[in-house]
Amino acid sequence: MFPKVPDQHKIGQPLVPNGLGVIYVLFTTVYLFLLYFLKIAGSPSNVSAPFTLAVCILFGGFMGLLDDWIDLKWRYKAFMPLIAALPLIYFALNNPLTRTTVSIPFVGTIQLGAVYFYLIIPLIVMIVTNTVNQLGGLNGLETICPAIVILGLMAVSPSYILMVGPLIFWLILAYFNFQGKVFVGNSGSFAIGITIASFAVISDLKLSLLVSILPYIFNSALILLMVYFTGKKADVSFDGEKLSSNHRRSLITMITYHRPLTEKQVVDIIALIVAIFTVIGVLIQLT
Repeated sequence: MFPKVPDQHKIGQPLVPNGLGVIYVLFTTVYLFLLYFLKIAGSPSNVSAPFTLAVCILFGGFMGLLDDWIDLKWRYKAFMPLIAALPLIYFALNNPLTRTTVSIPFVGTIQLGAVYFYLIIPLIVMIVTNTVNQLGGLNGLETICPAIVILGLMAVSPSYILMVGPLIFWLILAYFNFQGKVFVGNSGSFAIGITIASFAVISDLKLSLLVSILPYIFNSALILLMVYFTGKKADVSFDGEKLSSNHRRSLITMITYHRPLTEKQVVDIIALIVAIFTVIGVLIQLT
């Protein structure tokens, strides 16, 4: 059913089914529609949280499929998620519990006002979706790390029920992805990126989200800066057993810079980094 692509970091480059993220999109949409029809996880506004999240995830999956089909250029992929911000803006505008302020430790409370609705929310969707998509390429990296961020957000969200079903199914995909049995593809990475952004907006967890995805932002900023100033992309070499790099143009290449590591070790290190920042984000939210 699914096209197979070679696993670049395995001996013999075995073919692996790609695009399993589509199943996540379908399962999550059905789950959220059930919550909507059963009136579970209701919203204090007349706009349904499950329905809003489902619409956003559907667009993320569509965007990923479109990228798989026609290989979208980054200048288009960077701004396409802004379309998914529209239902979130509508939800936030109609939700009486939406806070347009953000409290930063040692800084104080910043009032964003209308800027939150028309600038911050679109930026959240665009940045999170693209940075999550960029930090990939190794088995488990595109699935385990986002799951850690979602778990952190769920821990401090009263609307955690929205993500119970999607997270369980995503963890199943993560297990097989980590084993090198399946790839989620762009449909999965874009969908899960929009899932994280949308759930954070719906749950009003702006600061927790920002802290949790700092490793993603660092990775994307490093990649873009290196491409802009040097014109070179990040790449790792595989000797049949371990990964290594002779440059530092991404989070992966920084970790493997003159330090050969197995694919599993690299994924474990990055997952640990993401977990540390997620815990910090949760603790900030609780204070």
